[in-house]
Parts: sequence; structure tokens; C-alpha cells
Amino acid sequence: AIIFYNIAVFFLYFDQINTALMRLTVHGPPGPLVAPLGSSVVLPCYVDELLSVEGLEVEWRRPDSETLVHLYQDGESQTEAQQQDYQDRAHFFTEEIQHGNFSLRLDNLRAEDEGRYTCTVYSQQESGETVVQINIDVERLLVSGSSRSISASVGEDVTLNCSVDSHITLADIEEVSWKKTDEDEEIMVLLFQDQVDLPEASDEQYRDRVEFFTAEIPKLNFSLRLKSVRTEDKGVYMCEVFAGGLSANATVVLERLGFSVLHIMVLILCVSASGSALLLCCLIYCRSPYKGMCKTGTYSYQL
Repeated sequence: AIIFYNIAVFFLYFDQINTALMRLTVHGPPGPLVAPLGSSVVLPCYVDELLSVEGLEVEWRRPDSETLVHLYQDGESQTEAQQQDYQDRAHFFTEEIQHGNFSLRLDNLRAEDEGRYTCTVYSQQESGETVVQINIDVERLLVSGSSRSISASVGEDVTLNCSVDSHITLADIEEVSWKKTDEDEEIMVLLFQDQVDLPEASDEQYRDRVEFFTAEIPKLNFSLRLKSVRTEDKGVYMCEVFAGGLSANATVVLERLGFSVLHIMVLILCVSASGSALLLCCLIYCRSPYKGMCKTGTYSYQL
């Protein structure tokens, strides 16, 4: 019985040693990775020894949902196997794989990319994995407008500034809306949604008078041009941006609406013209032969 017990213990230890030998030591980062929304981040995953590319397989997955982020198999990246959300965003460093580097580059970070990722390496009968945590720096969604209030004259065109932090890409922009927010109400001024601007969404009082600077949109400049300013346009305007499940806004104040120099000149001319016309009428009236009261001096009568 003692002999059989010793044999059982021997095989148990042998199996544990064999299992340990079949486990790859896969390295990852020492702690969570923190990156801003819209940026790129490298998820480290590597081994110390060189592995044969033959039979090598590397999987990057989201363990919470078993989503396949990327797969290396049969000597090449299997992009068609990726979850659609990660296609064209997750990439291996292909030339580094033969050196035991299986790190992944993830581009255009979104809010939903935050979480745990596992890198599992299979090499013939060996395997191992490491876990990488990504934390998104949500403070990087920044929207800026005008630091000072904007003055304009009636009838002129005015620009209301709004730009998005450069770490965000245009593809991440879900919606940009301009609204007039004073007097306890919100009036839709202009809307950008699903990568197109929608002028038909504008309130009637702004329709055909507002537009984005189309060439500036790829630069994440969503400034607004307001044409033919009216006195009722005075107020507070808010530019609100939605990206990656996050939102941020900036406000612009349009105030001190007055008459332009041209309007003032026209008004002066009108007043001057009215005064001249009135004077002319008086002169005509006074020179009338029937209006002797306008003449000075004495009258002589012949009998």
C-alpha cells in the first residue's frame, strides 16, 4: 500500500511539473493604462523566449463579453474574425510577433473601450495569458467657445465660435447642436448629426440664416455663422457636443446689438432729406403771392 501511495504522489508531482512546463509566462503592463478619449493606446503583451510561428495563435478578448478584439492565426492577422467595433481600430505589430511581442494598438478610443482585455498565447502545447486594464480619461472631452461676449450690428453677419478638443476624431462625434438658451427656453439654431449638418432642423426664425463652416468641420471646428443679425437674436447660445457616450458644451453671448454705420448714415440722410423737404415747402409757401404775411416791409396801394 505504501508503494502504491508513493507512486501516486510521484505521478501527482510529475503532472504538476509537466503542467507548469506547459504554461507560458506572458507579460503585460505593471498597472492600468490611462488614455484620453479619441487617442491611441498600446496594450503590452509579450513573452521572454522566442516562439515558433508555426502553430502560434494569439487572441485578444474582452473577458466580460468574450468579444474577440483581434486574432493572430496561421501566420497572419485574421481581421475578418474581429468584432465589427474593433475592425480598423485594433492592430498587431506584425513584424514584432516573431520576436515574441504580441502587443496590440487600439486607435480612436471610445468610452465603451474602458475595461479589461486578455491576451492569450497558444504555442503548440503551451499557453499563457495576461490581463490589461484600460481606463479612459473622460476629462479629455473639451469644448471651447468665445471667452468674451460678441457684439454685432443689425444686418451684419456674426461668427459664434465652438471647437472640440483635438484628441477627439470626427468619427467619434455623434452630435453637435447649437441652441439659443435664454429666457427659460431652448430654440434649435443648427444641428450636426450622423456626420451631416441638418439645416431643416433649425427653428423657423433661424432657417436660411445659419450655417457651419463646412471646410472646418474635419478640424472639429463647429463654429456657426449667423447671417443678417436681428435685434431679437440677442442672447445666450450653447454649443453642445456628444461623443463616445459623453457630452460637453460651451456658451457664447451675443449682446449689444445696434445699428451699423451704414444704417446710421442712411438714417441721417433720411432725416436730412426730410428736413430739406420741409424747408423747401416753407420757402415755396412763403414765396406764394397769396401769402403776404411772409413778406416784410410796407405795402403801397394806388387809388
